[in-house]
Amino acid sequence: MSQVNDRQKSAVRTSSRTSGSRSQSGTSRRQGQSYRSSGTPGRRGKKRKRGPEYNVTRVVRILLFAASAIVLVMAASKYLEAANAKEGSAETSATLETELQKEVTVDGISIAGMSREEALAAIEKQYQWGMKVTYQDEEYELKNLLDSKVKSLLEEIYTGEAKESYTLDMTGLEDAVQTEVQAIAAKWDVAPKNGSISGFDKASGSFVYSGEKNGVVIDQDKLAADIQTQLKAKNFTTVIAASANEVAPKITEAQAKEMYKVIGTYTTTTTANKDRNKNIELAADALNGMILQPGETFSFNNATGERSTAKGYRPAGAYLNGVLVEEPGGGVCQVSSTLYNAVVFAGLTTTERHAHSYEPSYVTPGEDAMVSFGGPDMKFVNNSSCAVAIRASFADRKLKISVVGIPILEEGVTLSMSSTKTGELAAPAPVYEEDQTLEAGVEKIEKAETKGSRWVTNMVTKKDGVVVSDEFFHNSTYRGKPATIKRNTSGVVIPATDGSEGASEGSGENPATVTEAPGPGNNETTGGVTTVPKETENPDQGTTPVPQGPGEDGGSSIIQPNPF
Repeated sequence: MSQVNDRQKSAVRTSSRTSGSRSQSGTSRRQGQSYRSSGTPGRRGKKRKRGPEYNVTRVVRILLFAASAIVLVMAASKYLEAANAKEGSAETSATLETELQKEVTVDGISIAGMSREEALAAIEKQYQWGMKVTYQDEEYELKNLLDSKVKSLLEEIYTGEAKESYTLDMTGLEDAVQTEVQAIAAKWDVAPKNGSISGFDKASGSFVYSGEKNGVVIDQDKLAADIQTQLKAKNFTTVIAASANEVAPKITEAQAKEMYKVIGTYTTTTTANKDRNKNIELAADALNGMILQPGETFSFNNATGERSTAKGYRPAGAYLNGVLVEEPGGGVCQVSSTLYNAVVFAGLTTTERHAHSYEPSYVTPGEDAMVSFGGPDMKFVNNSSCAVAIRASFADRKLKISVVGIPILEEGVTLSMSSTKTGELAAPAPVYEEDQTLEAGVEKIEKAETKGSRWVTNMVTKKDGVVVSDEFFHNSTYRGKPATIKRNTSGVVIPATDGSEGASEGSGENPATVTEAPGPGNNETTGGVTTVPKETENPDQGTTPVPQGPGEDGGSSIIQPNPF
């Protein structure tokens, strides 16, 4: 009975504590505090008892942590050991690089305890470089051929198992020596000078010749052998005297006078336009007597200079952006085109050539050369072994240009151009002009349209008159010209004055027959200039080009067969 009462009292106390705890917990929550912090005893406030399995888990965790720590310590130990070994190796290598611990000599020069740089300085102090080559009053200092040999030997000593004694070996420098010898020869060699054209006397119209002169050639084989001997003897500051041989020219002055001839020539016929012809005369005179040495490049624009009124060039009809204007220098493209043909026939190498915008009348389309000062140019190079000269003359509307030189082509070989029209291009839309003398609805073609064209030019090589090759040379494209058509759209007809229509038709001013030297910029004007003669002329009469082979006169009396 006593035990029952005790249990009831205990239950009451427990119930009382629980109720109080809940009450206080609610109060604590309302006050923003946790029931755990209230300090009120209860189940939630007590620490949870952990079973024996908790201790086992804790022991396992400790063991795993300890094992991991051991692994990390072992790995760190191995890393430090490897690093120390590497550092020790580097220190050992650095020790070898910086100083030799054993006695080592090069040609008796001790380098023990020296770094590589110190060893290089010690050897070069003993063996100073200053080898020179002289010829007459000139001197050439050879490149230091010792330095590479010393550095190669020190590389062997400082990176391998060093021996006690080494000898500096100066063999195996043949290529380096030959390079130096060639540089010396290039400096002092003088090519022999052949007898050649050297000037032109315009007063007498004859060329002036200069005499031959011996050349000088350094004896490269002997010089190379002398340098090798001094290198092996380790005489690095010696002075070697080069020897040279005289070389006679192949052509004397007397022989040159006999050998020089016209090797390419071409003649064209100009219009009756006096201003245009004056421009052609001035340009031809600027070219006459010009001499080009072997390897020299000719430029038409440089040869004539700016074609300006200050130099006597006259305004002549020209197309500027499709509009007929008056510009100084009209007609010079006929000179450049005539020269171009002569140059090709001579066998010289053309380096710049441009087709005109429109088909030319004075040369076959595809065989013209348009120029414009400050723009397109006509250039060629003297690819022969002797000087060449240009002979140009203009008289009686005949322009003749010849190239004078010692023949470049083999005897019996001739060059020419063959041009073929391969297609036509549509002409621009017609240009209409108002003419109130015409009845309404009537159209009159004042100038017929000209279609554009494409041309292919081949280089034809003949041997004793027989074609041996016919190969592509270049393409040319020319624009068409619009027709000019008169009409009356005003609705008002004005009677023509007596004779005015007949005068127009009979005056000869037919724009369809204007002879042109077309192309953008055929004189100093840029923007597409085409030279047009002021006077109307049938291009089929008096303007046919006269092609000529090397040395042929072509029936012209302007330049005699012997231009000297």
